[in-house]
Amino acid sequence: MTDPDRRRSREDYARGLPDHHDPTAGFAGAPPARSALTLRAVLAGFGLVFCLLAGLGWLAVADLPTWPGIVLLVLAAVAAVDLVVVLRRKARGEPG
Repeated sequence: MTDPDRRRSREDYARGLPDHHDPTAGFAGAPPARSALTLRAVLAGFGLVFCLLAGLGWLAVADLPTWPGIVLLVLAAVAAVDLVVVLRRKARGEPG
């Protein structure tokens, strides 16, 4: 796994990536830290749905200022991008 241009396999992720430093690994018998990609995907999905519905609901009310609705829609876009990144990492075979 010394070639940086080679595509990584599921086994590479299971063994751990090079130059990964976990300062708490093995401390007091603790297992190495693992990424919580599934939790991150669930939270990003919730944030996407909540911010999208809240932003559209806010903009539907005529006598409210529009900037909070726009902020919520921007947060929904950020959550959508995060969800895509997490799902691509999970499809690539990263544990979590």
